[in-house]
Order: sequence, then structure tokens, then C-alpha cells
Amino acid sequence: MPYINSQGVRIHYQVEGEGPPLVLQHGFTDSLESWYEFGYVPALQHDYRLILLDARGHGGSEKPHESTAYQAKLHVADILAVLDDLHIPKAAFCGYSMGGRIGFASAQYAPARFSAFILGGSQPSARPQTQADPLLHMLRKGLEALEWDAPLSPALKARLLANDRDALIACRLKQPENFEEVLPTMTMPCLLFAGEADRVYPGVQECVRHLPNATCFFLPGLTHAETFFRSDLVLPHLTQFLATVPA
Repeated sequence: MPYINSQGVRIHYQVEGEGPPLVLQHGFTDSLESWYEFGYVPALQHDYRLILLDARGHGGSEKPHESTAYQAKLHVADILAVLDDLHIPKAAFCGYSMGGRIGFASAQYAPARFSAFILGGSQPSARPQTQADPLLHMLRKGLEALEWDAPLSPALKARLLANDRDALIACRLKQPENFEEVLPTMTMPCLLFAGEADRVYPGVQECVRHLPNATCFFLPGLTHAETFFRSDLVLPHLTQFLATVPA
């Protein structure tokens, strides 16, 4: 399995397919394996060179237990380290949930390295510090208490239970970061999407209004997890959008 050292943290990544490069960044508590399980890799690898990363604290990547190790700029540095290792000067980016927030951070810290952004189930604003964090509450009870808002496959449930709880707690305890100010500067093509039953749906709608070159789609009745799981509904929009992005 390929690894790269990113500022002292070992990052696991995988490469599949041939064509214009496309980074795939998963969500919190997940790993790059879900891009395979839910059909994204099989569908996209024939036309794109897919660069899949396990975010620090997740999957096969190293799992620091200090909250300072999970600042967004460090996640961006991990992606850049992988792109540099592969000698890729510029790539399109697709991220879901936490992966989408890493996308907003990438637009802030390294806009010249990304030709387009696909950001699903994510908004640039941070959760207020006074607002309770249900994921942190579940993690403090134990990995068995982790719940998503849709039924999980046995394989995904096993991946959740294999997580490093202390690393995930450290990730949730990092200082909230807000990326609303970067939106007007994101002149590259952007595609945003969410399920209409996702709590971030209103925030995604508002976000699109501030992006100069954005399109969007929303899936009626679907929750946060369900939207990612339904690649049959998501992929047609992704492939249509990617076909318009210069290689």
C-alpha cells in the first residue's frame, strides 16, 4: 500500500485508473474503502486517475491523538504531499462531508493546485462552539455507540468499529474553522450537492449563492449518509460536471 510522510504523519493513499487526476476525500469516521464499496471507484476509474486518501486519523493513515494535528491546513498539506509524490501539479477534487470541508480548506490554502471542486454534504461554516457535538458525545461512549443516519452495511460497520477512538475524539476537539471568506475567491468550477433531509442542506443552498462559478443538485428525501450511499443518483451529476472541467 502506498504511503507518504506528510509533516511527520504517515498518510495512506491509493491510485486507480487512468485519465485526468481526481482526488477523492472521504468523511469523518470513514475511510477510502467506502469509495470502492459504494461504486464510485468502479464507475470513475475508466475515465479518471483517482487519488484516494485516508485522512489522518482514519483508515490506514497514522492516527495522532493531539487535536492540533487535525487542523484543516494539515489535511490540505497531506493531499499536496500525495499529489507531489505522484508528480501531479493540478487535480480536480471530490469530497463528501468532512471531505467536503477539507475541499473548502484546499480552496483557501492551495487554490492553484485544484482545477475544480465537487463538495457533497458539506458547508464552509463551522459549528458554533456553544452547540453540542453529537458525534463527540457518541465517541465518548465508545465506538459501538457510533451511529449514522442510515442503515450500515456489515463491511462499513466493521470499518467504523476498527477506528481509533482517541484519534477521532482529538479530531472533534480541534478548534472550529470557518471557510466562508474563501467562497468569493473560488472561481474554478464547483459542484455542490446534498440530500434534502440532511441537516446541512440549508447551509449548502446558502453557500451556492456566494460561489461565482457553481452548480448544484439536491436529492429529495435523502439523509446525509443515504446521499453518499446512493451513488446511482450522484454519479450521473458528477460525470456530467467533470466532463466540462478542462483536463
